[in-house]
Amino acid sequence: MKHQPRKRFGQNFLRDEGVIDAIARGIAPASSDHIVEIGPGEGALTQALIRSECLLDAVELDRDLTAGLLAAFSIYPGFKLHNADALRFDFGGLARDGHPLRIVGNLPYNISTPLIIQLLEQKRVIQDMHFMLQLEVVERLAATPGNKLWGRLGVLAQFHCEVEALFEVPPAAFYPAPKVQSAVVRLTPHKTPPWPEVDEATLGRCVALCFAQRRKTLRNNLKGHIDDEALVQLGIDPGTRAETLTIENFIALARALPRSSQQS
Repeated sequence: MKHQPRKRFGQNFLRDEGVIDAIARGIAPASSDHIVEIGPGEGALTQALIRSECLLDAVELDRDLTAGLLAAFSIYPGFKLHNADALRFDFGGLARDGHPLRIVGNLPYNISTPLIIQLLEQKRVIQDMHFMLQLEVVERLAATPGNKLWGRLGVLAQFHCEVEALFEVPPAAFYPAPKVQSAVVRLTPHKTPPWPEVDEATLGRCVALCFAQRRKTLRNNLKGHIDDEALVQLGIDPGTRAETLTIENFIALARALPRSSQQS
């Protein structure tokens, strides 16, 4: 199934059979799995997954691709195609009888960050996630405190999941070839949260506040929310930047936010 890629959809179709096989091996689909593939495109990875006889829901925005996908995969009883925008799709609605979802996809780079954050909020119905992403996004997901790539995405991803960078993928594996290196990452929601208890929505707002302007200090970014004295009591230097904080620090800050800030 060949299709002229559309720039407005951020389409770079994976065509390297070796990479496709490596991703499929990393996912290791089983007949008992319920897989949701975001952006199946030409169906290269879909074909490698559906052979396992799993349930597979494919979410594809480009209507020009749906006919080819249906022609190729409607013969499989577990296949269902949704012509929809992944950013507006109700993934939780696919979870049946408490059976968790396995989310996979070669994500368009222009929607990867908001989509991942949206999926993290639905982690209770997700077993794991395997994504092809721009290498820098994978590095941000796996970053550590003090690293220049440590930011909102990494904090939230690691709060919710174990993050494993699996392998890099060169531009030549795609058509058209992107201008950047790509990588595959696995996100596995924590079965038992390793962090102190905190309201997750409040934590999300707190992290967003702290990284609102990366070059500014916590004193500036949290002005009107938490004063210097409260920061010092938490063992946090008001003159430091958010990129130096640990997840435990962000949790402590979220707990210290006044109720008015928690709800804003």
